[in-house]
Amino acid sequence: MTQNLLVYNTLTRQKELFKPLHAPCVGMYVCGPTVYGDPHLGHARPAITFDVLFRYLRHLGYKVRYVRNITDVGHLEHDADEGDDKIEKKARLEQLEPMEIAQYYTNRYHKAMELLNTLPPSIEPHATGHIIEQEQLVKEILSNGYAYESQGSVYFDIQKYNKDHKYGILSGRNLTDIIDKSRDLAGTDEKKCQADFALWKRATPEHIMRWPSPWGDGFPGWHCECTAMGRKYLGSHFDIHGGGMDLIFPHHECEIAQAVASQGDQMVRYWMHNNMITINGQKMGKSLGNFITLEQFFTGNHPSLDQAYSPMTIRFFILSAHYRGTVDFSNDALKAAQKGYERLIDGISNLDRIQTAKGSQPEVRNFVGELRQRCYDAMNDDLQTPLVISALFEACHLINTLLDHKAKISAEDLKELSDTMNLFTFDILGLKSNRGVGSPEREKSYGRIVDLVLQMRQKAKEAKDWATSDEIRNTLTDAGFVVQDTKDGATWKLNK
Repeated sequence: MTQNLLVYNTLTRQKELFKPLHAPCVGMYVCGPTVYGDPHLGHARPAITFDVLFRYLRHLGYKVRYVRNITDVGHLEHDADEGDDKIEKKARLEQLEPMEIAQYYTNRYHKAMELLNTLPPSIEPHATGHIIEQEQLVKEILSNGYAYESQGSVYFDIQKYNKDHKYGILSGRNLTDIIDKSRDLAGTDEKKCQADFALWKRATPEHIMRWPSPWGDGFPGWHCECTAMGRKYLGSHFDIHGGGMDLIFPHHECEIAQAVASQGDQMVRYWMHNNMITINGQKMGKSLGNFITLEQFFTGNHPSLDQAYSPMTIRFFILSAHYRGTVDFSNDALKAAQKGYERLIDGISNLDRIQTAKGSQPEVRNFVGELRQRCYDAMNDDLQTPLVISALFEACHLINTLLDHKAKISAEDLKELSDTMNLFTFDILGLKSNRGVGSPEREKSYGRIVDLVLQMRQKAKEAKDWATSDEIRNTLTDAGFVVQDTKDGATWKLNK
């Protein structure tokens, strides 16, 4: 089944048909975390957004090389290239080596991403492991006349670049406005222009993280790492560069300038950006001090939370909105996501209870016949995951109708319904069952055991052995199961 995928390109500000440069291979680079603190909900959104894109591209038959970096040096506190390195500052506060901080929070990030069921990237390069590549990038930009040395640092010459090219094409900003907004920023004495950004920073005597370079001991500017590592692993031209909208300026704008200044043209064909998570309309982030860590969501240990929310509730919450739309945090929204997620998983679990007929009713046959393409159409329209979920909810309504014997479905149509729901729920949206017993194979075996216990309870009820029936039900309840008796037999699920 051929699918035409449209993606929104931030650079052109329109949806475009996705055509890889070297089909069937696809190169995708996504900006990863700066590892100086626990991952929060703002980190979850890009990870889940581009995980779904990764899954869908692979489902369409593409061979995807997905690169997501770890920033473990060079990300300073202020965009004016001033302040402490975020990781080094944390290391001083906790009296640890910077790499201890980076490793600890990288491990924490990986654990959270695993709980959210995001697939690991193909390559996860660290900025500190690619100092040589970043130095080479700086040399190329210097050689081409778009950078200058100043007191042991190297800065990108934005005004010189802007004469030959155009700085601001991604964000839509013009250089005059950028310079005007930069005038009040500190630390510009070394620069020709306040808006020039650092390619290489001289390390002060107290600076721990430093490397030798032709310009003296120092460390790379924050923007260099993604340009250097993207080119190393995906080539001088690749398909997709992703990240949050907060990275459009200055980070991704500077990446474009670096690429053009070093090699003469852009590296990236499609720039894709997810929108922000907000709290009361304000961006959630460490710099604003209003973030909630993922661990706090999972445990409920935060004053703003009414309860704990499972990783799959968080994933469902994020996928319930289009990736380019804002998502405003609230307990009510998360509780609604929890109910929606449970409704979907329960619907899929109930597929095994449906009794088939010799043929499907016309409206059932039509719905099942169109469901798969409806989901594809939604995904092909710039990853409209809310529309996929809406279609799957309609399928859940049909399942309830079939369970109530108010409609009929053939075995063939039931298989198609089951295959479609499992494909888009688990393989593409990346959700997992709420029974939480491990792999699909283990879950299936686990379910058979519980079903066997319920069959024993049913036999006890038929023999009017109410004591045994009640004991089985109470034991299952104590173990965390919700048992519901229906006219077609008992159903169960874990009470999460």
